[in-house]
Amino acid sequence: MSKTQISSGADYAPTAEAEKVVEPGEFVFASAFLDHGHIYGQTNGLKDSGATLKWVYDPDPKKVADFVAKNPEAQVAESYEQILEDPEVKLVASAAVPSERAEIGFKAMKAGKDYFTDKAPFTTLGQLDTARRLVAETGQKYMVYYSERLHNEASMKAGELIANGAIGRVLQVINLAPHRLSKSIRPDWFFDKEKYGGILTDIGSHQFEQFLHYTGAKDATINFARVENFNNADTPGLDDFGEASLTADNGASFYCRLDWFTPDGSPVWGDGRVFVVGTEGTLEARKYMDVGRKAPDSRIFLTTGDEVQEIECFENVGFPFFGELILDCIHRTENAMTQEHAFKAAELSLQAQAMADRS
Repeated sequence: MSKTQISSGADYAPTAEAEKVVEPGEFVFASAFLDHGHIYGQTNGLKDSGATLKWVYDPDPKKVADFVAKNPEAQVAESYEQILEDPEVKLVASAAVPSERAEIGFKAMKAGKDYFTDKAPFTTLGQLDTARRLVAETGQKYMVYYSERLHNEASMKAGELIANGAIGRVLQVINLAPHRLSKSIRPDWFFDKEKYGGILTDIGSHQFEQFLHYTGAKDATINFARVENFNNADTPGLDDFGEASLTADNGASFYCRLDWFTPDGSPVWGDGRVFVVGTEGTLEARKYMDVGRKAPDSRIFLTTGDEVQEIECFENVGFPFFGELILDCIHRTENAMTQEHAFKAAELSLQAQAMADRS
């Protein structure tokens, strides 16, 4: 992993050796609308698991040229419609401007394609309502790249440990998600709240997804939500800080803090951490570095009634979500992530943002 990839969250695009779940040409996909660098992580994950990239499309020729330089097998589509009209394409991966992601997905589903969008998948609850309706009507998937769990090895290992009962029943999750602002290289839409949706909608969707996953909850109540622009008066549309507290339908507690204040001295774009308290133990996931010791890194500190373990996850766990997603698309199953889980994380983030904006 290059320094650029770990120092800038927008360029963070992991890749790893993975089991190929399909043969070449068996599962064909396209990458379209390349506004956020997460499209490279989405593309890598699918390719690593055996999917075949056929097309790329974006109205900006430079974005396309940069993408093709890293994915030379991709054919350049003249329009989005050209991709949608290709019967070989089974899935469209996209990282458009957040406010535009829903409509791009709706077109894909109506054309008989599954859709795999970067987070946040929606910027309004109305878009979410339409997506739920179209999923029911078309039978297509509207999957979301919640990369802070799905493309992070400590986060994935934490889920495995919790599912296997390592810390008992989960009582609380605390998620800290600092990010580097990199203000000078951000596009204009990044500072326009109508387009990016607010910090709880955007980064927050990652955190709410992890909360639901680790607790096994199906829903939650928002107790408190706050956003601020503490230090960026020149871009008043930017939420540079956010926090929220939730209580799950199974009683579990959640708190998250999100911010754009990663110091320049940090070797990674954010020292993201997850703390989980269970009835039989505790777990801390240091997702991107072990501060003062190693970067990049991804490790877990697990304390149970029997022992304390430090578990090195970096380059040891892998990213099974992508292979599971491919097989889900083929077999119409929901092993990678259920559709309702993907939507509920988005719904909670939108509700929390709305509460914060009203306060």
